[in-house]
Amino acid sequence: MAKKAMIEREKKRQMLVDKYAAKRAALKEIAKDETKPMEERFTARLKLAKLPRNSSANRLHNRCQLTGRPHAYYRKLKISRIAMRELGSSGQLPGIVKSSW
Repeated sequence: MAKKAMIEREKKRQMLVDKYAAKRAALKEIAKDETKPMEERFTARLKLAKLPRNSSANRLHNRCQLTGRPHAYYRKLKISRIAMRELGSSGQLPGIVKSSW
């Protein structure tokens, strides 16, 4: 089980990403547009830099929804390999059987 503080930090980052997504996208579009004057593009870059760091989507980290574990994460199921093994062994995931040989 991950620390509760780490899980809450990740939730806070997700909220910031959702809050600033539109503003961030608009500023990036202005900064990339080569038809606009250089000063306007530069001010867009400065405004983009003033936004909170945690509002950037690449600072998010995938975590297991059951345990909060950050590693060995299956995107399709949104759980970690350990949680998947436990659920599969108890028969709660259809079509998954723990192998043994």
